[in-house]
Amino acid sequence: MSKIRVLLADDHPVVQLGLGQALSALPDMEVVAVTGNGQEALEKTCVLQPNVALLDLSMPDMNGIDATRLIKEHRPEVRVVIFTMQDREAFLQRVFQAGADGYVLKGAPISEVVQAIRAVHGGACYLSPRVQRGVIQSFLRTREASPDVMLYDQLSDREQQVLRLLVEGHSTVRIGEMLFISPKTVETHRTNIMQKLGLETLVDLIKYSMRISIVDPEEWQG
Repeated sequence: MSKIRVLLADDHPVVQLGLGQALSALPDMEVVAVTGNGQEALEKTCVLQPNVALLDLSMPDMNGIDATRLIKEHRPEVRVVIFTMQDREAFLQRVFQAGADGYVLKGAPISEVVQAIRAVHGGACYLSPRVQRGVIQSFLRTREASPDVMLYDQLSDREQQVLRLLVEGHSTVRIGEMLFISPKTVETHRTNIMQKLGLETLVDLIKYSMRISIVDPEEWQG
């Protein structure tokens, strides 16, 4: 029986080593790549085509949400599990909107990570037992009534990608490289985003992103 090919992306060396060794020791799994940032995770996924990508939510160059969205865009057959400390409702919503198939909280036993990988590889979705389904449903009900979020939903998928990368501090040129589009196209998307949201400056865009939890105020360092 063929093994489950796993790509592991986490910027903490201890996690890379410990989790990588634990998964490699299983008879039904093979860790095909270990990386510490989202951009490399995307590139290696496109080349190596693992069955499952296990991604940290907060990584350099590209976060786990954007990496998930782009992986699903370029390799939709790859199953994605987010592995994170974040249990906030807003992050759960963004992760599953991006196309993730599973969500596991760090601190969970290795057996739960293994269960999640096997579940999504088998075609199921997986949500850590520590994250209650009712919390997500409650957030969704609140979300539907938010004018800010309703405006965000009117943006195209590409405009949403550009917005997130802009507020993360990436330049127009860098965003073009990450999304494989020209800087001019990035600028066009930026103009459209500002018009649709009724904003004028990058500071306005950052404040807006904080309101709808695209950016965590506690983590954003400007």
